[in-house]
Amino acid sequence: MKLDKMLSPLMPYFLALLRVVSGLLFLEHGTQKILHFPVSDFHPPIFSLLGVAGLLEIVGGVLIILGLFTRPAAFILSGQMAFAYFMMHAPKSFFPALNGGDAAVLFCFLFLFFVFSGPGAFALDNKKK
Repeated sequence: MKLDKMLSPLMPYFLALLRVVSGLLFLEHGTQKILHFPVSDFHPPIFSLLGVAGLLEIVGGVLIILGLFTRPAAFILSGQMAFAYFMMHAPKSFFPALNGGDAAVLFCFLFLFFVFSGPGAFALDNKKK
C-alpha cells in the first residue's frame, strides 16, 4: 500500500511520457510515408489508402504529442490501426508476430487507452479548463 501511495501522484507524468513517446513513434510512420524520412523505399501515392494513412499518422501523431484533442484524435487513430491490422496484416497470418501487425495492435489499444485515460500532464487539452 505504501508503494501505491508513492507512485500514484506520478501517474499523470508517466501517462504524459507514454503519450509523447507513442505520438513520436506514430509520427515517424507518417513522415516515412509522406516526407520520405527516415529514408526508405516505401513511397505510397498521397491519394492512396496508404497515403491517407500517412497523413493521419502525421496529423494524429502531432496532436497526440501536444495533447491537443487527445481523446477524439486517439479514437480516430485507434480505429485507423484496427482497420490497418485487419486490412493489411491479418490476411497474411492469424498471428501478429508472423504477419507484422504487432505494432498496429499495440497502437490500436494504446490509443484506445488514451480515449479513456485522457492525455495526462503537460497537455494542451489541460489549458482549456
